[in-house]
Amino acid sequence: MTSLWQRNASELATLTRSGEVSAEAAVRAAIERMRAVNPSLNAVVTDLSESAIARARALDAQKGPKGPLHGLPITIKINIDQKGEASSNGVLAFKDARAPGDAPLVKNLLDAGAVVIGRTNVPEFSRRCETDNPIYGQTWNPWGRHVSAGGSSGGAGSAVAAGIGVLAHGNDIGGSLRFPAAGNGVVTVKPGLGRVPVYNPSAKVERGLLAQQMSVQGLLARSARDLHLAMPPMIAADAHDPFHVPLPWRGPALEGPIKVGFSRAVVDLPLDPQVEKALLATRDALVDAGYVVEEIEPPSLAEIAREGRTALMTESYHLMSEDIAKYGSPAIAAVFEGNYRRTPRVEMAEYLQMLARRTQYARQWSLLMAEYPLFLSPFFAQPFYAPGRDIQGEQGLRESIGQSNWSMLGNYLGLPAGTVPAGLSQHPEGPKPIGVQILGARWREDLVVDAMIAVEDRLGTLSAQLWARMG
Repeated sequence: MTSLWQRNASELATLTRSGEVSAEAAVRAAIERMRAVNPSLNAVVTDLSESAIARARALDAQKGPKGPLHGLPITIKINIDQKGEASSNGVLAFKDARAPGDAPLVKNLLDAGAVVIGRTNVPEFSRRCETDNPIYGQTWNPWGRHVSAGGSSGGAGSAVAAGIGVLAHGNDIGGSLRFPAAGNGVVTVKPGLGRVPVYNPSAKVERGLLAQQMSVQGLLARSARDLHLAMPPMIAADAHDPFHVPLPWRGPALEGPIKVGFSRAVVDLPLDPQVEKALLATRDALVDAGYVVEEIEPPSLAEIAREGRTALMTESYHLMSEDIAKYGSPAIAAVFEGNYRRTPRVEMAEYLQMLARRTQYARQWSLLMAEYPLFLSPFFAQPFYAPGRDIQGEQGLRESIGQSNWSMLGNYLGLPAGTVPAGLSQHPEGPKPIGVQILGARWREDLVVDAMIAVEDRLGTLSAQLWARMG
C-alpha cells in the first residue's frame, strides 16, 4: 500500500478534496516522513509541525468549497517572507529577522488550501549553487553525499525528492530552481518574467533592476502533473507587484503537432555520453508523444550566457558587495571573488550596452519560438557536481556554476524553462540524476509542463528508485 507521503500532489489532492483522506492525516504523514529523514538531509531548517497540524484541523472543520491544494503539505524557502518566521536568507546577522507578513506567493498557496510544514535551507544570500550557510549548515542530497543538493533552492529540492511534502517552493535567478531539480531528480518549471507576483514585506530596499527581471518564484515537485495543479493558484495577481502579468495559466491551443527545437550544444565543457544518452531518450519520448523535434542551432547561446552572467555580476558588485563584506562568511566571500575572476565586472558603458543587446537576443529567440514553441537542450554538459565544488578553485567553478549556460539563457531572456529527470548516470560512488531542460515561448509555461508530462509518461520518474535506495 502506498503511504500518504509517497503520493504526488495531484493524487493526494484528489483524496483530500473528496474527504477520503483528512488534511490532518496528509499533513501528519509528511511530518512523520520529515522527522524520519530530515536529520540526515538537513533540508528543512524550520520545523512548523505544530502550526501545520493546527491548520490542517481547521481545514478539516471548514464547510463549503475546498481549494485546489486543500490539505497538501508543502515547504517554503527561507528567503521568502512567511508571517512571524525568520527570512534569514542564510545570513547569520539576519537569523532573527521576523517577517511582518506573508509574501504574495505564500498567501496564494495558503488561500488554495496548502499547509506549510517547514521552511527549507539556502546558501548565504541565496547566491551559491551549493546549499550551506553558517546558521544551519549543509543540506545533503537524498541520493547520497557524492552529489550536491544544488542551490540555491537545495533544501527545497532535497526535501521534496525525499518525500518531505508534496510541493516545495523555490526561486531562480540563474538556475536556482532547476539546479536542485536536476541534482535531486525532481521536476520544476521556472516561470517567465512577471508570472508569479513578487514582494517581501520585510525588504528594506528594492532589488537591482536586472535581478528584478531575472529572478522568479516557482515550485519543485515529483511529477510534472503537479505543476498544472499548483502553479495556477500561485500566479494569482497581487497589487504589491506592479509588473505582474495577469495572464491565465493555460494559453491558447496550438494548431497541428507542436514543433520542438533541439540542440546538443554545450559551452566550455564537453557533452558527457551519459548526458547525451538521456537527452536523446527525451527527444525520442517527445517524438513518440507526437511532437515534431528538429535539431537546430541555438541562437547566440554562448554570448547570452556570458553577457547574462557578466551583467548580473556587475549589478551584484555595486549593490551586494558591501553587504557580503560586512555580513558574509569567508565561504561566500570566496565564491564571489572566484566568480569575479571567472566573470569580471564591466564598466557602466559596457554594462548598458549589454542590457541593450539583451533585447536583440530576446528578439532572436522570440522569432525562433514563433516556429518552435519549445526547445529541448541539455541542462548540464556533465553529470551533477559533488558537494562544495563551487569553492574548490577555478575547475570547481567550471563544473558547478560554470555549467549554467542553458539555465542562464532562460533567466536573462525571461523565458519559461522546465527541468525534468531523464535518467541516472552511473559512477563508482553512486548514481546521479540527469535532468534535461525544455524552454518555452514567452508565457507558455503550460506547454513546457505538457511536454515534461509526455517525457514522464515514457521515461518514468525517479521517486521509487530513490526511496528504495534510501531504505
